Amino acid sequence: MKPLLVHLTINPNLYNKNPQKTDLGKRIIEQSVLLIDEIGLEQFTFRKLAEVIGSTEASIYRYFENKHQLFVYLLNWYWEWMIIRIDLNTLNIKSPVERLTVALSVIVDTAQRNTTIHFVDEEVLHRIVVTEGAKGYHHKLVDEENQEGFFLPYKNLCSRIADLITEINPKFPYPRALASTLVETANNNLYFARHLPRLTDLDGQDEQLPKEVKTMLEFFTFGLLHSSRITNMATIKNMVQRSEN
Repeated sequence: MKPLLVHLTINPNLYNKNPQKTDLGKRIIEQSVLLIDEIGLEQFTFRKLAEVIGSTEASIYRYFENKHQLFVYLLNWYWEWMIIRIDLNTLNIKSPVERLTVALSVIVDTAQRNTTIHFVDEEVLHRIVVTEGAKGYHHKLVDEENQEGFFLPYKNLCSRIADLITEINPKFPYPRALASTLVETANNNLYFARHLPRLTDLDGQDEQLPKEVKTMLEFFTFGLLHSSRITNMATIKNMVQRSEN
């Protein structure tokens, strides 16, 4: 199978100079992923990155204003890659149920790397997103960065999933909330299984963990979509009121 010709367009507000356009920029991206995976975001610095790539801190600052923007750049890369994979893997599938099942598989497992982009290991990047991802938007400046479009790929990813949910059940009242919950739940339970096992029912030592997470997501998703066909909000309110009396 020939590698897929893929070009990811990342928000230019995230960089001073497009790292995809130069060999040094590509090394910065490649080694950032590997170094953050190795030592964690808190310990990651431009000084350490400069040592790894055999360059200077100043050269890295020519591409990125600070490590936070570099990190959000990597998150954007991941989200854009998820969108491409969902689109490619559902292209010739008519059933919305099957397309949603494929989408759930994509957000759990990123082992497939059949692309012409060799300087980013998406599987390692996925580990970073699972471990560190929420730090990209859980901070005081999130509203300002949102105005700059920093999180648009994440919104687009969740919109893809929400559209499939609505296609399956047009009357489901919370498609966007469910979509974002599924993405976060996938990452959280991968993390919990490996580090905080009492917060999940999955086995972090099991090689089948991604498959187990996908099965769990399917259980949640299709259980909710099926139950909402026979249960409306008025019924739920009546059930709550009866339980309170």
